Amino acid sequence: MWIQLGASFAAVLVMAGAAWALRLGGGGGIASEAEAIETADALLSGFEGRRAQLGSDGRAAVVTGADGSLALLKLHGARIAVRRLYPPFATQPTPEGLRVASGEARFGAVTLRGVEGLPASG
Repeated sequence: MWIQLGASFAAVLVMAGAAWALRLGGGGGIASEAEAIETADALLSGFEGRRAQLGSDGRAAVVTGADGSLALLKLHGARIAVRRLYPPFATQPTPEGLRVASGEARFGAVTLRGVEGLPASG
């Protein structure tokens, strides 16, 4: 019985180590404005990011596009999900930060923690 328990515990540690090595699960985030712009450009066809603003927790960002549209990014598990928004933008200041509605029920609204307004285009 003790051998089975020890083997099971060792197997759990090996799996946790593999998940950590593969960067699976939490701990990720949007690290920089450059990463947010690069991600938006890569995931949205024809989008050309100009300026980004990150939430203070690294879980969300908004990127202003050359054409005046926005890319709304949010961490979804270990990946970044993105939606393109066109004016007018549905935003609401909250005590936590700026809430930006995506217009999609499944994607939902995103709160940019520590952010007060959208980045200026340019």
